[in-house]
Amino acid sequence: MWDHGKFERNSILLIAGILFVVSIGGLIEIAPLFYLENTIEKVQGVRPYSPLELAGRNIYIREGCYNCHSQMIRPLRDEVERYGHYSLAAESMYDHPFQWGSKRSGPDLARVGGKYSDEWQRDHLMDPRSVVPESVMPPYRFLAEHELKTRDVQALLEANRATGVPYTDDMIANAEADLLAQANPESEGAEAVAARYPKALVRDFDGDPTKLTEMDALIAYLQMLGTLVDFSTFDANSKDNIR
Repeated sequence: MWDHGKFERNSILLIAGILFVVSIGGLIEIAPLFYLENTIEKVQGVRPYSPLELAGRNIYIREGCYNCHSQMIRPLRDEVERYGHYSLAAESMYDHPFQWGSKRSGPDLARVGGKYSDEWQRDHLMDPRSVVPESVMPPYRFLAEHELKTRDVQALLEANRATGVPYTDDMIANAEADLLAQANPESEGAEAVAARYPKALVRDFDGDPTKLTEMDALIAYLQMLGTLVDFSTFDANSKDNIR
């Protein structure tokens, strides 16, 4: 009892004791993360973003789209019925930062890829109320007018590789060429993009083949969301889907 009273009467000693106990719990939880090879099970189909998709993702973040749209479908019946299969941790393993969250002024976008046509996405970004009359989303017409900067895409892939994204030397060396080719299906590099990035869509996204715009990049990113994993055959307990 005397020792217990000593702790209660001395605030500094009490704080030190609390920190000591919390530190033990923290070390037990955190320490394994430093020596485990991977804490996320890889799922078949998940790959790094193509250069064009990655550029589009950066525009998505730059314009603050995450303030109104989450990319995390919870394993709840109403969410799964509305948006599709619940989100897997592996789907965000190459996201820096990830786009989870609960803010939904607009719908969740985790499975928006392929849900609408490129033309719908373009019209929606340029004038949201032209396709969704009740929308409160601001227009992003300027994205179709701004040409996409390509000179720093190689450095962008290198920066992501430094965080653990498995971009190869070949991917980095061909980053700018792949970025240009993905938005031009007639280019000589179109097949190489599909080979390096399986399921990457190769087409003119913004409807203007004369130039590569920020609209191209953003639509390319939106159209791949949720399309890499084949959930029609997915079984979380099957080793065929876990790598």
